[in-house]
Amino acid sequence: MLRVLCFEDLHVGMREVLMKTVMETDVVGFARISGDENPIHLCDVYASGTRFGQRIAHGLYTASLISAVLGTRLPGPGAVYRSQTLNFHAPVKIGDVVTVTVEVVELVPAGRKVRLACEALVDGRVVLDGEAIVSVPPREST
Repeated sequence: MLRVLCFEDLHVGMREVLMKTVMETDVVGFARISGDENPIHLCDVYASGTRFGQRIAHGLYTASLISAVLGTRLPGPGAVYRSQTLNFHAPVKIGDVVTVTVEVVELVPAGRKVRLACEALVDGRVVLDGEAIVSVPPREST
C-alpha cells in the first residue's frame, strides 16, 4: 500500500531506503525502453574487453531507482520532479544489490518544494549520488 504524504507531513531528516538486485531482465528492458543499446550493457563479448571486464547497468537505470523512491515512498504519490543532479562514481553490474537512500534536507514553503539528498550504494560503496528537488501537494483543507 502506498503512503501518501503531503508537504505538511514532511520534515528534515525523513529518509527512505530501497534495495534492488539488478537483474539481466532489468538491463535488457531498460535498453529496450530507453533505446540505449550500447553493447557495454548488452554484449558479454564486447563488455569483457572494456575496463569493467563485464556488462554494466545503465547509469540512468540506477538513477531511476531514485525516481522509484520519490514517486512511491518519499515524498510519494503526487510528488513532481523539478530537478535532479547525478554524480556517477562506479559501475553497477548485473547481480549487484543497489541500496538507494533518499533524505529530506530542506523544505521550501514557496512552491512546496522539497530538496532531497540521494545516494546509491553497492556493497557499502557509493556508486551514484546527487540531489533532487520535487514539488509536493499540500494537505487538502476540509
